[in-house]
Amino acid sequence: MKKYDVVALGELLIDFAPAGHSEQGNQFFEACPGGAPCNVLAMLNKLGKKTAFIGKVGNDQFGKLLKSTIDEIGIDSKGLLLDEEVNTTLAFVHTFPNGDRDFSFYRNPGADMMLREDEVDYDMIRQAEVFHFGTLSMTDEPARAATKRCLDVAKEAGCIISFDPNLRPPLWKSLDTAKEMMEYGFGYCDILKISDNEIQFVSGKEDYDEGIQYLIDKYSIPLIFLTMGKDGSRAYYKGKRIEAEGFVVNTIETTGAGDTFCGCSISSVLDKGLDNLTEESLKEILTFANAAAAIVTTKKGAIRAMPDSEEVIALMINRLFKNDYRLHE
Repeated sequence: MKKYDVVALGELLIDFAPAGHSEQGNQFFEACPGGAPCNVLAMLNKLGKKTAFIGKVGNDQFGKLLKSTIDEIGIDSKGLLLDEEVNTTLAFVHTFPNGDRDFSFYRNPGADMMLREDEVDYDMIRQAEVFHFGTLSMTDEPARAATKRCLDVAKEAGCIISFDPNLRPPLWKSLDTAKEMMEYGFGYCDILKISDNEIQFVSGKEDYDEGIQYLIDKYSIPLIFLTMGKDGSRAYYKGKRIEAEGFVVNTIETTGAGDTFCGCSISSVLDKGLDNLTEESLKEILTFANAAAAIVTTKKGAIRAMPDSEEVIALMINRLFKNDYRLHE
């Protein structure tokens, strides 16, 4: 038995979400703990999985807030280091009327970029069933070299490797380098969660199915999840393509939705196994993950916004009964 279900590596930061205006007309922001890999772990924790995080924050008020947050929700933080010289990365979220968002990053550098190979506790990875990562730990050295070393250790240890590119163009000096690091990750992963705009970016193909087939042909990735926002998601597995529709909710902002989906998907693979998934089980995985992701869009932030399984099931049942009522009208 492994000590952890999932160990994740990468960025841990503060998302400043818009929170109204003062009487003087100044905009308020809410400091929301975030960062894609830890968002994924937060969802996994809600589903009863044992998780741990590897990364670096600044030894400042935000870094201390982040450490106390993941400690509080039950993510093992022994792999989280506090940098004495570089501050915690900050991201300001700009929301659009449809709930979609853009980011302004304060990361030049940020502490998450400064993780070195010799600072990583590799035994944490060896003790994990799943190792999860993204590309933001590969934008710059020394964190890029640390990430690559972690992938080698995870592969040697027989971990299932999960990858979410989480493309953020403003953080890359070159989009060619971003594509190169995405392709590096494709070469290692067993589970890939990729968004509609990311598959178009990396494959150069407008059609999602053609883009996914490009990845399958080139990298032989066993299981690929494609997220399409409010339009739902697809799974590609052993020549099958399974699709599930999204859920209609009152969206506030979409930060963390993809990470929520990713956490649910990893949890389901841990429960069901990677080798013998059926069309029915994949449809169940997609539907549950879509519902969880939809719920997160009705709240601000990510780490503290993750739903528990009861909330997710309630949303699924609500739609089921609504559909059943319409059938009998």
